[in-house]
Amino acid sequence: MVVLDGEEYLTVDEAARLLGVKPATLYAYVSRGVLRSYRQGIKRQRLYRRSEIESLLRLAPSGAAPEATPRRSPDDIPLAESWIRD
Repeated sequence: MVVLDGEEYLTVDEAARLLGVKPATLYAYVSRGVLRSYRQGIKRQRLYRRSEIESLLRLAPSGAAPEATPRRSPDDIPLAESWIRD
């Protein structure tokens, strides 16, 4: 984990592990606008805000009451393969 200006950022491996997905799926989330990545340094290493990763884990179905919404698991996030069309 990297802390920049008081904000926690995760590496690709840390973010993928927390979400329970492969790095390739994490990259697909970024390309589809589900998640943002941030470049660090000149080596083009990508970082992910911990708060955004945790928000993705807490996604709630629309119209559901917050107290009645069960916590989603990483398996509830659609796989990148379901977004790709021929």
